Amino acid sequence: MSDYQQKIAESLNERKRLNQLRRRKEKLRFWSEFGIVPRWLKVLLVLLYLLAVGIALTVNASLQNTPSGNEMFPPDFKDIPALAQLALFGLVSLMSLFIASFIFMIAYVNRDASRRGMNSALWTILVLIFLPTWGLIGFVIYLLMREPLPYPCPECATTVNARFNFCPNCKCNLHPSCPQCKLEVGELDKFCPHCGNDLKTSQESVGVLQQN
Repeated sequence: MSDYQQKIAESLNERKRLNQLRRRKEKLRFWSEFGIVPRWLKVLLVLLYLLAVGIALTVNASLQNTPSGNEMFPPDFKDIPALAQLALFGLVSLMSLFIASFIFMIAYVNRDASRRGMNSALWTILVLIFLPTWGLIGFVIYLLMREPLPYPCPECATTVNARFNFCPNCKCNLHPSCPQCKLEVGELDKFCPHCGNDLKTSQESVGVLQQN
């Protein structure tokens, strides 16, 4: 591997590491994340579901009144019309849930990418391209590659990019960093992964200096 390729690999690994560190601070919950999907889309899908159920049950009921009977289900169902209706209702509901899940997934990627400062149109198209052939692979790629969420500065409440180490408004230190090499470290790291500095000893030294 050439030096250029090695530097690219190290850069990608470092970016992945920093993203993992910053995502740990995100307190994401399913219902709060589901809430970013547009309300009009939820209402539209519910109306379409009710319409699909109504049409399916109406057509099924009309077939039961014909001389040939209901051809949509096995002969055992002909003698129990309510059972045929219930089976059809379950089938339509299952298919609607399956389709709605993909629609919600696409809408979530579009809205989530936008709030993270990413190209929402590009990621939405990427998920749509992979969907017919590779299924959820596009969604998985997005979850692995997405940027951390912006958050308010703890000192001045200014919204800052998750990649910033210091607030551009008040210079607040937003992420723990190594006192020796000034690069970001994890909150639970005992040694700096960049220069090997003993972080515990450095913190104790800083505490003593601040007391004096």
